[in-house]
Amino acid sequence: MTPIDRRTLLLAGSATLIGSGARAQAYPARPVRIIVPFPAGGSNDIIARILAQYLAERTGQQFFIENRGGAGGNIGANAVATADPDGYTLLLTAPPPLTINGTLYRSLAYNPTTAFAPIALVASVPIVLAVHPSVPARNVAELVALAKAKPGTINFGSSGNGSTNHLSGELLKSMTGIDIVHIPYTGAGPAMNDLIAGSIPMMFDNIPAILPQVEGRRINAIGVAGLKRATALPNVPTLNESGVPGFDASAWFGLVAPARTPPEVLARLETEVTAILKLPDMQKRLTDLGAEPGSVTGAAYGAFLAEETAKWAKLIQASGARM
Repeated sequence: MTPIDRRTLLLAGSATLIGSGARAQAYPARPVRIIVPFPAGGSNDIIARILAQYLAERTGQQFFIENRGGAGGNIGANAVATADPDGYTLLLTAPPPLTINGTLYRSLAYNPTTAFAPIALVASVPIVLAVHPSVPARNVAELVALAKAKPGTINFGSSGNGSTNHLSGELLKSMTGIDIVHIPYTGAGPAMNDLIAGSIPMMFDNIPAILPQVEGRRINAIGVAGLKRATALPNVPTLNESGVPGFDASAWFGLVAPARTPPEVLARLETEVTAILKLPDMQKRLTDLGAEPGSVTGAAYGAFLAEETAKWAKLIQASGARM
């Protein structure tokens, strides 16, 4: 090889490296769509909009939310699973489309374990049991007694079949032997509206959606579904404390991209989300909602999803829920 040939080869290699670096730095070069697979107004939607604001500020590009609800989150999730894997369509979702629906539904248009590339766990939130003020129960024990006295007459709402809110109700049924009737909605927002109106007497919901209504005295919080009390509602006991030992259910929200999204794009998103979750202002906004910032990204988040899938599969099988 002549000196000229060798120099030409070196220049070509340098150009390739520079070009690769430029492509990685270029993302995002246009607006990014974050699909929330549930209607506006619920906890998923609230947290997605907060994250999108910070991502836009840090990258100089618009991150906009598209609510695409239906089928327990499957419609929105499938839209992302089949989108171009270029980083311009992302999914920010609660557990069902990623870790619950694969067991709950007899068939899905996408495979939750292979259709997505994990980016980050954004936030985790307690689930709270709330009742309309007209319900003559001020704690979980009184509610269970009321349900046993009137089997099959008390309804509980949820954000949809297979949601963590729905499965929390099914878990309560199985652990206490009560007969309450599930009323699925197309999202947490519509269900909450009916709880406030008194159209349904009770529901489990995530604390970001519950908290403003409790503070406004429109509903009463009577139990926290996790094993520890919620910081935002320190006087509300857990169900575990309230005569339902071992009751444990919680929710979280995570960001994923379509499988085969370029590694450099995933790395950029992981870096930005990690930085955002460390911002004092972001942490305050989440804690004000009753949520806790996430702390795992990439492969660690993927391992978390696998663990959650196994956990919810056991609960679904125990409850007998099936779609």
